[in-house]
Amino acid sequence: MSRARLGAEIAIVLGLSIGMSALYSLVAIAIRLSRDTGLSAQTATINRSASDLEWADFLYQSLGILSSLVPVALVVFLLWHPQRPRLGALGLDGTRFGRDALGCLGLAALIGIPGLGLYALGRHLDITVTVVPTALNTYWWTIPMLIALALRAGILEEVIAVGYLFARLRQLGLPVWGIIVSQSLLRASYHLYQGFGAFVGNFVMGLIFGAIYAKTGRLAPLIIGHTVIDIVAFVGYPLAVNFMPEIRGIVL
Repeated sequence: MSRARLGAEIAIVLGLSIGMSALYSLVAIAIRLSRDTGLSAQTATINRSASDLEWADFLYQSLGILSSLVPVALVVFLLWHPQRPRLGALGLDGTRFGRDALGCLGLAALIGIPGLGLYALGRHLDITVTVVPTALNTYWWTIPMLIALALRAGILEEVIAVGYLFARLRQLGLPVWGIIVSQSLLRASYHLYQGFGAFVGNFVMGLIFGAIYAKTGRLAPLIIGHTVIDIVAFVGYPLAVNFMPEIRGIVL
């Protein structure tokens, strides 16, 4: 494809997914900064109920997951190769799953533990909002839904921000370091609604994930690692609140 067509394709894919989220996030942080209260006194809820009716909430959550994965399906369609490995351009080949799964645990610890410290520091410096991972009503399907939401985030963000952008920006001739920085800035931008601490944390996460992908060419460890981090945050938070109600809205 020509450079113009590649650029248009990238703009469309990002406009249907995390690129639009980044624009919304920029508006959100501008609104937060215009308020009289500091960022640490404001709250951002990641997963919230969409209806007071249980069946409607379940359907809304399920449809939200499905709709957000449509851009991933588009990327799979665009990068599908007629010969094996079908998704080699995305760093997915269906092999070494066990090794990838083990590697993701160390990756999750590498990102997650310092991330908690950065979150606490950001709130102390009043540059990060109070993040509530979930405010879903409690039903029998709440925890499975939170796990599905975590998996959605891992797939959507890593497939598009890392796998897809690496494939297409390489075709545009960008150097590896430029691709790593670009996708890190994008990742940081669509988390800016949580404050500047989240921006810095996700930028660093993007640099680490990008460097790992550039070296290994494997996307599965990033998807699994991201999913594990979000499962701990999404599921661990409501469980912790059940045992210690006083931490509601205080910890990530």
